[in-house]
Amino acid sequence: MKNSIEKTSAYIGAGFGLAAFAVFGLLPGSLLGGAAGIKAAGLLLGLPLEPGIISRTIVLISMLIGIVASGTVFVTAASAAGWLIGKAFRGASSRETASAHNHS
Repeated sequence: MKNSIEKTSAYIGAGFGLAAFAVFGLLPGSLLGGAAGIKAAGLLLGLPLEPGIISRTIVLISMLIGIVASGTVFVTAASAAGWLIGKAFRGASSRETASAHNHS
């Protein structure tokens, strides 16, 4: 029961992070991943890229890596922020409880 506030606020933060990722991180993650994939495919296969299955596969995998990395950053950061907010609430409530017991 000790960690319930921290866990709950971390889950709420993760939810907000997932929503923020859907709004702000999905497109940039795929864009930057795709740009890195084009660069990698160009280094491996030579420029200009031909529309073959290998070059498209490299770009696709790179886009997916960019999306996963962006999602991981958003959800982890928001979850950590939520946990810290929960920890701060627990600290404030425990100080109030301790001061109420000391004045009695």
